[in-house]
Amino acid sequence: MPMFQNLTEKINAAFKKFKNKGKLTEEDVKTGMREIKLALLEADVNFKVVRDFVKKVTERAVGAEVLASLLPAQQIIKIVNEELTALMGGEGERIKLSSRPPTVIMMVGLQGAGKTTHCGKLAGMFKKQGRRPLLVACDVYRPAAIKQLEVVGAQLEIPVFQMGTDVSPVRIAAAGIEHAKQYGHDVVFIDTAGRLHIDEAMMEELKQIKATVEPQEILLVVDAMLGQDAVNVAESFNGLLDITGVVLTKLDGDTRGGAALSVRYVTGKPIKYVGVGEKLDAIEPFHPDRMASRILGMGDMLSLIEKAEAAYDEKQAEELERKMCTSQFTLEDFLDQFRQIRKMGPMKDILASLPGMDASKLENAQIDEHAIDRMEAIILSMTPKERQKPSIINPSRKRRIAAGSGTRVEDVNRLLKQFEQTCKMMKEMSSGKFKRMMRKGKGKFPF
Repeated sequence: MPMFQNLTEKINAAFKKFKNKGKLTEEDVKTGMREIKLALLEADVNFKVVRDFVKKVTERAVGAEVLASLLPAQQIIKIVNEELTALMGGEGERIKLSSRPPTVIMMVGLQGAGKTTHCGKLAGMFKKQGRRPLLVACDVYRPAAIKQLEVVGAQLEIPVFQMGTDVSPVRIAAAGIEHAKQYGHDVVFIDTAGRLHIDEAMMEELKQIKATVEPQEILLVVDAMLGQDAVNVAESFNGLLDITGVVLTKLDGDTRGGAALSVRYVTGKPIKYVGVGEKLDAIEPFHPDRMASRILGMGDMLSLIEKAEAAYDEKQAEELERKMCTSQFTLEDFLDQFRQIRKMGPMKDILASLPGMDASKLENAQIDEHAIDRMEAIILSMTPKERQKPSIINPSRKRRIAAGSGTRVEDVNRLLKQFEQTCKMMKEMSSGKFKRMMRKGKGKFPF
């Protein structure tokens, strides 16, 4: 089910009441805001947050400028979007790096929130940025916690510092920092122990680690699907440790949105990153404005473009442009484009980021996530000559390719048709007429 689907559907249902009226009265606004209030409460958003949010939006929406507007419904949507963005922090905030390395990041949270995995995810993100991260294993209580961190570290090729389970976590944390200094690691992630609930012994240990290593950041890892309970956990940890930010995990499974909309307001501390899947690269910086757009069903094109840029190789892009201009685009190039799309994540997630995409229709849509796998099998079952020159693929060759790829002749025909249409579109895009249109601003890419 797409992120925040329930909340998005209910807010959009309230917006429809505004859209059906040419002029709005103060009573119309208050009726619509009552529905938005109920939608937020059902989404497990903190009551105080809902009360203040609805009050702010209503005060702005019943202003003379909105009610006298020719498009009052759009004005209200704009106000709701702006207030949602402000509610979640306005500006996105990131880990602040120390001017004197290493930057020490202490990861805290309850057991089962995904702390160990997200230590690795964040370290992997910094490694991609050219940093030299180190993971420090300070959870000496949970069975196999150290082994789990080592497995994550091995998958990401990031070293893990550990001293076993017989040494105090405070000593391990201090030794880990010294190890980082000695071996040139500029970012250190300390994986601390969690419990099933907040208790005195855990908090005392975390306070000792904090006092000993003086971390630049204390990030609380919390499960978004807990809703209001996630906010209560964040409030408790913040009161005891003065956290610097929050990492919300399992946001891709959160259909309500209570935690994302309440954490900043209740704790005063920003959500810095969000976990959006199980893979070790499934973590994103939190952007309040983009999240507000997604909640209102407006999509998230900027995040989609960033995913595309991260997945796409620059040299490949230049080579593709050259082939487009010289009409040398082959089936191998065609396959490469789909491989790049696959790197961006599940097709459902990509479609959900597009503006105007109805999340409820996506939920019931039959999206074939294995289509690219079949396409790859078909193209790899062709000879190099067939991939370079598809026009030679006659009925007997099609039967051989279908048998070799475990597909049907119809699938081979469909692929060849798609390739033909793509080539035609690329020919038009590389034409002088198209380029002149783009320069004059008369044409624009569908993306």
